[in-house]
Amino acid sequence: MGSLPPKPSLEQLRKRAKDLARAEKTKLTDAQFEIARQHGFPSWPKLQAYVRRVEEHGSELQHAYHADTEYYADRALGLLASAEDGTTEAQEPFERWQQPLTREGARAVVAREHGFSSWRTLRDHVTSLSESGEPFARAYRLVEARDVDGLARVVKEFPELVHTRGTNGNDLLGMASATHDERLCRVLLDAGADPSQGNAHGWTPLHQAAYSNLPLLLNMLLDEGAPVDVSARGDGGTPLVVALFWGHRQAAEILAERSLAPGNLRVAAGLGRLDLLAEPLATQGAHREFYRPHSGFPAWKHSDDPAEIRNEALSWASRNDRVEAVEFLVARGAEIDADVYRGTPLAWAATQGAGNAVRKLVELGADVDHRGTFGGLSHGDGVTALHLAAQNGHSQVLRILLEAGADPSLKDNLYDSTPRGWAEHSGHPWPTD
Repeated sequence: MGSLPPKPSLEQLRKRAKDLARAEKTKLTDAQFEIARQHGFPSWPKLQAYVRRVEEHGSELQHAYHADTEYYADRALGLLASAEDGTTEAQEPFERWQQPLTREGARAVVAREHGFSSWRTLRDHVTSLSESGEPFARAYRLVEARDVDGLARVVKEFPELVHTRGTNGNDLLGMASATHDERLCRVLLDAGADPSQGNAHGWTPLHQAAYSNLPLLLNMLLDEGAPVDVSARGDGGTPLVVALFWGHRQAAEILAERSLAPGNLRVAAGLGRLDLLAEPLATQGAHREFYRPHSGFPAWKHSDDPAEIRNEALSWASRNDRVEAVEFLVARGAEIDADVYRGTPLAWAATQGAGNAVRKLVELGADVDHRGTFGGLSHGDGVTALHLAAQNGHSQVLRILLEAGADPSLKDNLYDSTPRGWAEHSGHPWPTD
């Protein structure tokens, strides 16, 4: 199979077709079809359409790769949410295409970034994507299938793919990072993929490895020079902060060896750094624009209220099972049942299976039956710590809460279900006496 140059030219392809027709003494249409097939395209018109878009839009062109048209509607909403959060990378395409920060504006931006004049023409393109032969879509399918050998072959045939971007600026290395398969990432890095490349949200492969708590991938990317101080989804959204948001201690500790950025109170609390918590840092509330890892969480506007900053730090200490930091912050006025953003300290500790923090919070007076919010709007309303521990199969935490008097009969507001019902729905056992 042939390889298209990084900047393919319709004129060159047409000349090749004419030369091949003369050399093989065949019809021009037969020569065109043969060239299209050499490049993995099912027809000459499909190859022409692809090359024309690349010619017109250059390296900034985004390539469709997912065959579900609703996928792009979701990506448009995600881009809009990130732009509304103030993420520079997400705001730029709205400015470039002079579109408003609305649902329709976001769809227009996504279409234009893909080289199409309207949302409808992008959708029409996507419906035939699986048969289009476009190399980026083919490579994406290999990533999704975790076909390491197949991916190695296609990036060898089309080496420019490792620098090509898909929808919302996602590249193959970022996609491979999301599969949790370090082998795919190794193939792409060896082929020249850039580990510092972020998508339209500023999200890099290192952010994704932190999000998924993948120490092997983290170290691989760091060894390849992946930057640790880059923010995504708002100022202060470094890979370290992403790891701490989810209570991924192993990932956080690897990243903290390289940088403590952004160096605010919630980072100090999540790392259990009492030395930093004790300092009267003027920046303790700085760089907190990052507050959600994706648009599945609702929008929020943080404040500079010292009480809010302390309460948020307590939540981050709890989800990372930092008992000494929990004690330190409560002793200095942090409210033990405060729900700063989608979850009390006890709710987050229960979700992450942070048994030591759960015990300490209960000991310090946390309400084991507190009914609050958690996660996305379709997930947590009126939930208790018992619901969240049950959903995630944390049997030790369930026992701690039950022994502390948590009421297993309470039902949440969205699904009208008890903690035991949440456990059964998630396929986890309920503890027996």
